[in-house]
Amino acid sequence: MSGEEDKELKRILNMKVHEMLKRLIRGESYSCKPGKQVVFEVSDHEFEEKVVKRSLTTPVIVDFYADWCFPCKMLSPVLEKVVSELCGRVVLAKVNVDSSPAIASMFGVMSVPTVVLIKRGKVADYFIGYRSEEEVKRWVLRHIEG
Repeated sequence: MSGEEDKELKRILNMKVHEMLKRLIRGESYSCKPGKQVVFEVSDHEFEEKVVKRSLTTPVIVDFYADWCFPCKMLSPVLEKVVSELCGRVVLAKVNVDSSPAIASMFGVMSVPTVVLIKRGKVADYFIGYRSEEEVKRWVLRHIEG
């Protein structure tokens, strides 16, 4: 491929990525391949395999929640929607702090919801409390695009 063709290909790819990001921010969804599991529950004994190892190739958002927590019930569908729209570029692991106290303790979770992003086996970022869909999208995109 010539230098000019390479530049043109990069320009087109950048334009497509920019269009996709604008659509995501506006809330438009993309169709994903069926059967792609991007949201799943995780317990204490599965955390290493389902979250830490998976984060080596795909960023994993961990949602620490409790069934009795009202802000958790508000945030959960927001996280699920954002993650689903990203079609497997990031996944969501849900950890019930009441049934998986060891993991919650390991992360120092003191209040719920607490959301942690794990990338390449390490904590990349986190937030506590409810966030709007737009805020969650920006937070996730900042970490998977960078």
